[in-house]
Amino acid sequence: MKAYLKQSIPGLAIGTLLLVASCNSTTQKSTTNSAQDQSISDTSSISAKAFEKEIDGKPVRLFSLKNTSGSKALITNFGGRLVGLFVPDAAGKLVDVVAGFDHIEGYQKSTEPYFGATIGRYGNRIAKGRFTLDGKAYKIFTNNGVNTLHGGKKGYQDVVWDATQLDGQTLELRYLSKDMEEGFPGNLSITVTYTLTDDNALKITYKATTDKNTVVNLTNHAFFNLNGSQSGSILNHLVKINADKYTPVDSTLIPSGKLEEVKDTPFDFTHAKTIGKDIEVKNPQLQNGKGYDHNFVLNAHDINDAIAIVTGDKTGIVMSVYTDQPGLQFYSGNFMQSKNTMKGNHKDDFRTAFALETQHFPDSPNQPSFPSTVLKKGESYQSQSIYKFSVAK
Repeated sequence: MKAYLKQSIPGLAIGTLLLVASCNSTTQKSTTNSAQDQSISDTSSISAKAFEKEIDGKPVRLFSLKNTSGSKALITNFGGRLVGLFVPDAAGKLVDVVAGFDHIEGYQKSTEPYFGATIGRYGNRIAKGRFTLDGKAYKIFTNNGVNTLHGGKKGYQDVVWDATQLDGQTLELRYLSKDMEEGFPGNLSITVTYTLTDDNALKITYKATTDKNTVVNLTNHAFFNLNGSQSGSILNHLVKINADKYTPVDSTLIPSGKLEEVKDTPFDFTHAKTIGKDIEVKNPQLQNGKGYDHNFVLNAHDINDAIAIVTGDKTGIVMSVYTDQPGLQFYSGNFMQSKNTMKGNHKDDFRTAFALETQHFPDSPNQPSFPSTVLKKGESYQSQSIYKFSVAK
């Protein structure tokens, strides 16, 4: 993707484009796959009716995208969440590779609030819930110990987005994040578009504009298990990440500001290895994250370069990740505690799903050496992430 607003990181241009429509009521231009009056398909026990509810005075629905290959994505406008993603395994059987719930109440009551959600206004952590912009100090809600995580007390995972199903393979979500919502300045108009392509790629495009200088870091927090969302441990998944450096963190998972080499550390995924290979190695960084919960500094790339490749050991499903962002948060499900009953009546057991969140770096508003996350009035933000599925050969 070409960059329209460039921010510096060696060899990388980070883009921002145009926005975006204002928020209107939930509508559908095409109801081909919205399936609001029936079970979504014979590949899923998820009923659309289980997602029909009014929250904060706005209608919540479940939307279905389906491509010509038969793959399917299920998305709810509550939190802009990816509820299910059905892709073929090596035998041609459709497998749901995303952890989640089969009813809306699960997402409302979950002790883990981010399953499948669109994250903002600022994905990841901001130290001590404070930052300074244009000489003015801002205080935001601290919801992760002494820090702010994923936008504060009520991030975008808890809002109802206005939805328009553009066609059978595309869903557009819109939200107006008002000035000083969760302490962030500026009215931020956001559009997130999910597209399921015929070559089994789920594209997520983020666009935003603001009427006041602000900070923005949007991402998606899907929890993946390429063996199937109910299949158990992810420790035997093979992972490759195109990153020679990462950002080490303190005990509260705030970066030190340094960029450290992954070579000769448990964080070296430059060659494919299983998640479990080094996760129990005695290492201060692994202790801080209780496993992997770190930002990887991606090597020079553009949207056409796979920055991460993951392979399910049981299904042979391969997920290739593409982004125009400078960082990737790799989270190995360390805080999953079997407290929630998920799809298929399975618990969210320890390390049974992982996340790969495309992003700018954590705490960038307080780290001048990191790529900037400032979005200025009159400018526009755009980011795209692609999760493309195939099978191992």
